[in-house]
Amino acid sequence: MLRSTLLYLSRHRRLRRWAESSPVARRLTSRFVAGQTLEEGLAVCARLNQDGILATLDHLGENVTSAEEAAASRDAYLAALDAIAQRGLGATVSIKLTHFGLEFSEEACRAYVTSVAGRARETSNAVEIDMEASQYVDRTLGLVTDLHEAFGCVRAVIQAYLRRSERDLEMLIGRGIPVRLCKGAYMEPPDIAFQGRRQIRANYLRLAEMLLAQGRDPAFATHDERLIASIIRRAAERGRNPDGLEFQMLYGIRRSLQRRLVEQGFRVRLYVPYGVAWYPYLMRRLAERPVNLVFIAKNLLMR
Repeated sequence: MLRSTLLYLSRHRRLRRWAESSPVARRLTSRFVAGQTLEEGLAVCARLNQDGILATLDHLGENVTSAEEAAASRDAYLAALDAIAQRGLGATVSIKLTHFGLEFSEEACRAYVTSVAGRARETSNAVEIDMEASQYVDRTLGLVTDLHEAFGCVRAVIQAYLRRSERDLEMLIGRGIPVRLCKGAYMEPPDIAFQGRRQIRANYLRLAEMLLAQGRDPAFATHDERLIASIIRRAAERGRNPDGLEFQMLYGIRRSLQRRLVEQGFRVRLYVPYGVAWYPYLMRRLAERPVNLVFIAKNLLMR
């Protein structure tokens, strides 16, 4: 019930407008969102690198409604890639296709994302293409495969809670496309997505086995210590060195776990969001891990 409520609130436009304009709300999100500007996002990436942690920088925003907004998203990511290269940071970028206009013009979206992928290749970097709600999966995978063939510097994201993900993963592995595996953060009906934690965890491990067996540069996005322990054990059984796989987590969550993995020799990459459009992102993160509400409540009581 709590997860459903948080996901519903993530789509509440009036509440979003209030929250994103509230100084108090912005202060409360500072643990999970790097800041509103690129400079603030880059500063967080630099601090993480000093601790041996990689980053993927996400300029927050999705479901834009105009070509101007989509072009602004492209420009933000081109600037981010240039700044990452200039500062020598260990950071990629993560994008959402609806932030580039996928909902109203697939042609414009393709053109804008192609520009970003081209700049990533020019700067010896990579683009991680986030997976969104189920209605976007086919179009997202189509663009990912085309960009992989053209540039070879993209990583796809597969959501373990979707029932279709096994066949999608088989396709991506067959094409040699790197994959980040996550659980999934959107509300989907039972015929499209597994609903229970046990089912989702079981499917995550099934897909993880596929990536460990045949995947190229696999990344596992989870804060679930049981899953992480299983993946580490199964990777060792297959003879994979610790630096042959990557664990990805969200900025501000499970910091002690991140440090332990780095100390064990694993690559750890944090998803570092920045920008003014933080509300939908944060509400989905809270729905994934409601215990974070406790952290925000404590900060609120202390003010």
